Amino acid sequence: MSTLEIKNLQVSVDTEDGPKEILKGVDLTIRGGETHAIMGPNGSGKSTLAYSIAGHPKYQVTGGTVTLDGADVLAMTVDERARAGLFLAMQYPVEVPGVSVANFLRTAKTAIDGEAPKLRTWVKDVNGAMEQMKLDASFSQRSVNEGFSGGEKKRHEIVQLELLNPKVAVLDETDSGLDIDALKIVSEGVNRYVEQGDRGVLLITHYTRILRYIKPDFVHVFVDGRIAEEGGPELAEQLEAEGYERYVNA
Repeated sequence: MSTLEIKNLQVSVDTEDGPKEILKGVDLTIRGGETHAIMGPNGSGKSTLAYSIAGHPKYQVTGGTVTLDGADVLAMTVDERARAGLFLAMQYPVEVPGVSVANFLRTAKTAIDGEAPKLRTWVKDVNGAMEQMKLDASFSQRSVNEGFSGGEKKRHEIVQLELLNPKVAVLDETDSGLDIDALKIVSEGVNRYVEQGDRGVLLITHYTRILRYIKPDFVHVFVDGRIAEEGGPELAEQLEAEGYERYVNA
């Protein structure tokens, strides 16, 4: 059972006026089998947390630690973090012209496993994953995310999640831009991943609507670069009713 442990994480970004502190001491532990939801207003640092875990070069870690099963994540390159079992579903998935979805997925799987998957079973696995996410098999021959709708990009992210099967998945506003049908399809994919029983999820969102389909074990309120409050699923309902005002003005 894997554990992602974040202790006193502090992160800054460079601006024209010098370094600006975004994360101001974040403590969070995600164990296998747990789903954690982070909710908070715009600009509170939620996406910064996601990208810092993944190793985006824009974000400078100035303090604290991030470990996965005791290994120092912050000492790893981006690809080493992926091989160690970390996965990031991006809020705005990027287009990769000239690289087919099929080649992208097989290359990623090969890099993570250390050997190429057997072609016959791999094609079956890819087609099965795409079918579950209501993506036509022809998508595998298209360039990654090029010409995809917002919902198709998000569903493709969950295809990656299913095929790569990481230890911990960080989902950064995966629900943004989804209509109700796409939201249900994406949520079903995440739930299939969670149902393995030993996988951890960090779900970043503004709204409770995705939490009607993906049930969190823990909800964390994120304000001004810190976790302001923690609770169970009932905390999400309280936020839906009351908003973040009492945290922002505290």
